[in-house]
Amino acid sequence: MKFPVLAITLDLDDTLWPFAPIGARIDQVLYDWMREHSPATAAMYPVAAMRELRERSFHDNPQLHHDLSALRRLTLREALENSGADLALLEPAYEAFYAARNQVEFYPDALDALARISAKVPVAALSNGNADLQRIGLAHHFSFQLGSREHGAAKPAASIFHAACDRLGVPPAHVLHVGDHVDMDVVGAMQAGLRGCWINRVEHTWNHPSLQPDLQFDTLTGLADWLDADASVPNA
Repeated sequence: MKFPVLAITLDLDDTLWPFAPIGARIDQVLYDWMREHSPATAAMYPVAAMRELRERSFHDNPQLHHDLSALRRLTLREALENSGADLALLEPAYEAFYAARNQVEFYPDALDALARISAKVPVAALSNGNADLQRIGLAHHFSFQLGSREHGAAKPAASIFHAACDRLGVPPAHVLHVGDHVDMDVVGAMQAGLRGCWINRVEHTWNHPSLQPDLQFDTLTGLADWLDADASVPNA
């Protein structure tokens, strides 16, 4: 399928890198940090207990689902308070978490494909997560990064897609959103009037009853190849 693509919005977690190894490392880093700086908190909240507390905080605070940083701080504050620890530890604990959160392991194809794609069209990062492209070292590939926390609403809300298109200066119909999640990325984008590209690395089955992705690849390289072959893309 060929159609004009004047800009791309790109998901981050599980599109450029897998999140599961990051999540596991975060849990261990926080536990080790607490063991050193607040042993009582580590004793009350080993890895499994801290994970349960975080999940409960997420469930109990739907108004913060667009702001994962606020939810993380809420979890850390509750753990510190419940264990009688000094709340002055909250921000240092958050920084330990955030440093680990931004240690990513890219999919083998991701860096080269991203460089090829960003050389073709403007690319904006569009994420519900709280990764920091400056810390990771990828900001030079992107026109900007728009997160759900900054915007005030998370994908699949149409408003976050439209805000990205407005900043790109490109009508939604000529913006391709690229991501791994059927509903939050591809369906959300298409329902907002964008084109949708599904990066399906793990052979999931497409399960939406009425919409089909405009494009589907098992690596980001597939999209880069498609852009290279598409004469309607600028600089092609």
